[in-house]
Amino acid sequence: MEYRYGMVDEVAVMIAAVVVSVLLMMMFAKKIGDVVSAHPTIKMLALAFLIVIGVVLVADGFDHHVPKGYVYFAMAFAVAVEALNIRLRKRPGKPVQLNEPYARDKK
Repeated sequence: MEYRYGMVDEVAVMIAAVVVSVLLMMMFAKKIGDVVSAHPTIKMLALAFLIVIGVVLVADGFDHHVPKGYVYFAMAFAVAVEALNIRLRKRPGKPVQLNEPYARDKK
């Protein structure tokens, strides 16, 4: 009987993948931490992603399959909107006024 440990048949490949991923995380942790510190809304976005993944995993546990394409599209859309927000916040100048200032009627 042959056991399958994951997506690959060789345990050495899985170990190498974990080692490489840990090294990449260590290399980019400071840069990613700086970006997250500079943009606190990314923290909320990451928390929302964790909640979505948790809900999908719980749904899978109850034999209710959620297509991964929907989840990935929602995450990609949220990241795109946040990237636009960050880009617009960096622009110098006067903020956009979406309505006229309130003026009292003169009697």
